[in-house]
Amino acid sequence: MKQQIEFRLFRTKLVGENGVVLIVVLWIFIFLFVVAFDFSTSVREEAAAAHRFSDETIGYYLAVAGFERGLYDFLNQQAGTGQQFQQDQKKSDLFDGSWREESVGAGVSRVRLVDEGGKININRVNEETLRRVFTNLGIDDVRRDILVDSIMDWRDADDLHRTNGAEDDYYASLSPPYTAKNGPLDSVEELLWIRGVTHGLFFGYAEDKSHPMDNPRRVALREIFTVDSPIDRVNLRTAPAEVIHALMGIPLEKCRTFVEERKKLAEKTLADLLPLLGIGAGDAALQMFIFTNPSVVAVEAEGRLEDSRLPRRVKGTVRLGGAQGFEMLRWLDRDIALPQN
Repeated sequence: MKQQIEFRLFRTKLVGENGVVLIVVLWIFIFLFVVAFDFSTSVREEAAAAHRFSDETIGYYLAVAGFERGLYDFLNQQAGTGQQFQQDQKKSDLFDGSWREESVGAGVSRVRLVDEGGKININRVNEETLRRVFTNLGIDDVRRDILVDSIMDWRDADDLHRTNGAEDDYYASLSPPYTAKNGPLDSVEELLWIRGVTHGLFFGYAEDKSHPMDNPRRVALREIFTVDSPIDRVNLRTAPAEVIHALMGIPLEKCRTFVEERKKLAEKTLADLLPLLGIGAGDAALQMFIFTNPSVVAVEAEGRLEDSRLPRRVKGTVRLGGAQGFEMLRWLDRDIALPQN
């Protein structure tokens, strides 16, 4: 009997120890599983990051290749060299606002040329025109007056602010604080520093995200303003629909129709273009426009692998002249795509 009791106690103790060992083994397996899962996740994330970096790097050089192609086309069009080149240019207008795409190896490169003369020079535009532009863009009177006065205050050399403008006292109260420029803007992106100019206005997206249908994509300020235009007026030969709409107040869809009709004209003259907008030869609106060949151009380029959804964009603004035939005014190594309608 004593031996049976001792055997039962031993077996109970053995079962208890086996249970503890089983629990310990299970915890070890759980720990190893967590470590292995974390390591596997980390490896996958690093591999994905390396893949994205590789795609972006290739996309960047494809974009640079597109930029070089666009620059080449622009310079050759101005020189008018080569019979084949001249025949190709009759088929399409380099400044019609459309993207031209071509395959390069396993990737795609596309480019478009935008005449800076077809935009409004923010450093040269007068107060009256500026007010008309913001009115035509549908900005309410209060906000419009703040924008106009603040831009004029930013540009002028004094520290006296207009009724709805802003000078150092206003900008010093912001976080981080800064001072008014009191001089011409160095880039169109500088508008974002000026009182009243929001990211929504500048980039053209709806600012009220809770009601997207009530706030459709608006005309972006970066589409209509520039600091690189060499002229006081707007080149009607190349002006985008958004700029014509902002200057004239003509419905945007009608302006887009005008741009499409303008593309069909093989030989564009001012007399050909005016009837498309309903402007007469003696119309006062003609004072806002000029008809000339582009001399300062933004070359916008984009590149990506054919199976990639991560395009890389670059942008360079060039001016005719100089020892190389052109002068680089500015370069954006990572341009931002505008939101689509």
